[in-house]
Amino acid sequence: MDFSWTPEQLAYKQRVIDFAQTLNDDFIERERNGTFSKELWQQCAQFGVLGLAMPRQYGGSEAGIYETILAMEGLGYGWRDIGIIFGMNAQLWSVQMPILSHGTPQQKQDYLPPMIRGDLIGAHAMSEPDSGSDAYSMKSTAVRSGDGYILNGSKTYITSGPVADFYVVFANAAPEKGMWGVTAFLLDRNTPGLDVHPVIDKMGLRTIPMGSFDMHDCYLPSEKRLGPEGAGAQIFAGSMEWERSCILASNIGAMEYQLETAIQYARSRKQFKQPIGNFQSVANRIVDMKVRLETARLMLYKIAWLIDQGKNAALDAAIAKLYLSEVFVESSLDAIRVHGAPGILTRTGVDHDLRDSIGGLIYSGTSDIQRNIIARLIGL
Repeated sequence: MDFSWTPEQLAYKQRVIDFAQTLNDDFIERERNGTFSKELWQQCAQFGVLGLAMPRQYGGSEAGIYETILAMEGLGYGWRDIGIIFGMNAQLWSVQMPILSHGTPQQKQDYLPPMIRGDLIGAHAMSEPDSGSDAYSMKSTAVRSGDGYILNGSKTYITSGPVADFYVVFANAAPEKGMWGVTAFLLDRNTPGLDVHPVIDKMGLRTIPMGSFDMHDCYLPSEKRLGPEGAGAQIFAGSMEWERSCILASNIGAMEYQLETAIQYARSRKQFKQPIGNFQSVANRIVDMKVRLETARLMLYKIAWLIDQGKNAALDAAIAKLYLSEVFVESSLDAIRVHGAPGILTRTGVDHDLRDSIGGLIYSGTSDIQRNIIARLIGL
């Protein structure tokens, strides 16, 4: 495994950072108000973020997994808005990738180019009020009706849900088969019977809205089914492996920015007539931040190597998702401790990483679910 970067790759990452740093102007206000910016979303699309790993025939750049992870790392370093970055990652891995992998030629043509351009926002709708981690116990149903299906049920905790133009939604077309009856559909927002609810307020990732919806006899023709009937579990599992592999890449960049900011502050802030970095308790926290960053980065790069080599990355993806999400919380706490009182002030911009990091313990499978996956894959 060679994790050294070519000059071209490093130059590309720097271009991403330079672009990302132009987007920070009104972040603190938008984050405080929980404001989603479609304009910034489209700027990122025009730069090429939503076309990473997507074929050129649909408007993508066909970037390899290494370049994709580098780009996300650069975004996380240069742009303080982890919320929108998270929303774009969610669309890339749990909406665009399933359509690319399982969609018909017409579905790919209808949905991928406008998503890559930023004209269309897609969301992934799996969770329900009574089925969180137990995802396949869903109550949403898809009943055959003529040449289509009638969908009923409720979905919640949908990233980008209130602003999405369509949803990859999962419903059970054969409840007697359990998870093997789960089927995926492409549900347009203007479908009769679809009731999209307002934003669900949350503690972090506030610039990307979360929402829910109810389906009341929503009729979908068979052309809106994604993949074969009963393939929903396979589609969902595939999208979760992509998410666990890539969705936290931006957090590596955010942790690097945290570390550099903490070092600068520890050098410049003086107490008892010396820089606070001279005190072992402060220095140790910063050292721990560095160790976490480099360990997490190596985990992420190993996953990229496995995917690039066509090897199974399921175990490593679960390990990385568990580790990256938890160390981002720990380093965010340490960044606040290093800054002291200014660290808890909104205007300094140190506090929001902690609030954003907490969600990583929950989304794409909780830390406990990752431990269950790891235990199963190592034979327990």
